[in-house]
Amino acid sequence: MSTHARTLSDACQSWLKSCKRNELERSTLKAYRSHVRVHIEPRIGCLLLTELTRGAVREFLDDLQDDGVSHAQVRKIMVSLRSILSEAVEREWVAQNVASEVKVKRRARARSEERIIPTKDEIRIIIDRSPESDRAMFITAIFTGMRISELRGLTWDAVDFDRNLIRVLQRADEFNEIGLPKSRAGIRDIPMAPSVRSTLEEWMRRAPRSKMNLVFPNSVGKVQNYSNIYNRIFKPMLVENGIVDAEGKARFGIHSLRHAAASLFIEQGWNPKKIQTLLGHASITMTMDVYGHLFENPEEDVSMFEKLERDLLAA
Repeated sequence: MSTHARTLSDACQSWLKSCKRNELERSTLKAYRSHVRVHIEPRIGCLLLTELTRGAVREFLDDLQDDGVSHAQVRKIMVSLRSILSEAVEREWVAQNVASEVKVKRRARARSEERIIPTKDEIRIIIDRSPESDRAMFITAIFTGMRISELRGLTWDAVDFDRNLIRVLQRADEFNEIGLPKSRAGIRDIPMAPSVRSTLEEWMRRAPRSKMNLVFPNSVGKVQNYSNIYNRIFKPMLVENGIVDAEGKARFGIHSLRHAAASLFIEQGWNPKKIQTLLGHASITMTMDVYGHLFENPEEDVSMFEKLERDLLAA
């Protein structure tokens, strides 16, 4: 393979071979392989090393946090990524290690609230009392589990009313630029619940006009800014309706609507693989890391063991 065609995935595999060659402990190698297989390769492995930028690494880090990966695990993954790129520099596959200056900042308190799962009563309040300007977006988020970046980048040609599907094909980044999802798994079809379909059909008739054909544009038809949605709409709505913490602040962020969707999917008994696909997670490991505890049912577990004993003794 020629030098200019090296991808981050190539660098990952080369690094893992070096780690094995250096006879690192098996547990360390296992952790490194997991970092590569579960997080790095599915999201940014296809990028050419020469095209990898600090900005891309920053977005990778943000995506890990947005998908519920713990702060400690994010730090470990970033250490691996820096080591991978350091070796790539030594091999002269790339001129500089763009991950070296991207730091994992300690998560602010508001950030930790993203893991909070709204109650059903809170979900109903959001559905019933959201401002008309953003109600359709929040309802779509609750019933599809789409990321806010995917909703901000959603276009009407990706809403298939004939097949009752929403096709997730792109997203809007923090700079309001439209681009592809961060992993292949991000491109997916999500069925529309009846309320999503009826809400979007009604919203289509009065949504602001958008040359970009956006479903949820701002008042002048362009990509909405995340901060504006949260600070001007979502947070005040929660406070006004009493969805607050002990200090009277909004109890959770917009990303919690995605957690709400996941909890509803799990409650319906859908299998983890199906939920992974709907959420656009790059691996089933990621889904279980974030939502595995929601699959647990102590009462059902007791019944299973009782049946196990009956079946054994009956024989």
